[in-house]
Amino acid sequence: MDLDAIAEWSRYVVGAALFVYLGAWLGFSSEMGLRTRLRTEAANVGGVRSGELAAVSAETSVTARTAQEAGDDARPREEGGTAQVRQLAEQADSRGRAGRACLVVATVVLAVGVVMRGVGTGRFPWGNMHEFSITAGLVASIAFIYLGRTAAGRIVTAWGSLIVFITLGLAVTLLYVPPGPLVPALQSYWLIVHVGCAVVAFGLFTVAAVVQAMQIIAERAGRRGQVTGFAASLPASSTLDRLGYRLTAIGFPIWTVGPLILGAIWAEVSWGRYWDWDPKEVWALITWLVYAAYLHARATAGWKGSKASVVGLIGFATALFSYFGVNIFFGGMHVYGGL
Repeated sequence: MDLDAIAEWSRYVVGAALFVYLGAWLGFSSEMGLRTRLRTEAANVGGVRSGELAAVSAETSVTARTAQEAGDDARPREEGGTAQVRQLAEQADSRGRAGRACLVVATVVLAVGVVMRGVGTGRFPWGNMHEFSITAGLVASIAFIYLGRTAAGRIVTAWGSLIVFITLGLAVTLLYVPPGPLVPALQSYWLIVHVGCAVVAFGLFTVAAVVQAMQIIAERAGRRGQVTGFAASLPASSTLDRLGYRLTAIGFPIWTVGPLILGAIWAEVSWGRYWDWDPKEVWALITWLVYAAYLHARATAGWKGSKASVVGLIGFATALFSYFGVNIFFGGMHVYGGL
């Protein structure tokens, strides 16, 4: 099999990973549904117990035998409820493990597809939007595997798996570009470090955006006292807030070094100037400024919770536009690989 064929087949390998990511999302979603039922059943069992104790204590004239009979009659109901709670917990754990196993398998399959694309093209696989998408999806997927170690993390990972699924679906359809050589301007070792940092940072920003969206939902549900439904299944708002901050704090310096500093150095080497107000440069700077405002507001003004998460989501929206919008709606010196 020649190298071009290997690069072409990587598309089908990535397509196969799509179905495994769908399986991961279904597994995690099933776990969320079972845990919602679990909380309801556990609350019912707890309510029966506390109600019986209150009734016995209120009836001061009840005889010891009557209380004993009430307890004997309630014990089978308690035991039956406890058994059902235990069964639901076991089922939820099983679905969660299945979802995480699917996510690990999907990540491995995607990694194989990314490597095949790189081997087939004879370069690092981020020379166009198709390659950028599958590589950034791989970075995000690895981060979601780390988050999926706990039941709370798997709730976030469920929707992260869906985001990766959608990204890869676009990559193998609308964004697909047949393998081919890069234009001379991109045939440089600067491509590895400049775009490579952008891929890693974008993957981390994607995970942070999912976490921040969940944080807003969890905080609003907490204010309304919502104890059922999807919002009630989310981790604590404060936990999500800290996690979103940490992910952004890791991705921000990578974005600073890659797209901005190294990008400026490469521009000077290639075009003889550090800055040219190219649309991609401008939107990369806008993304940096929004995330810098997010980190600054948290560090100095003490912004936390939904206010900070909204700024983080705005930052991700600018990164998305830099990724999709500039390539689709604008020209410029950075639009090389088409879609």
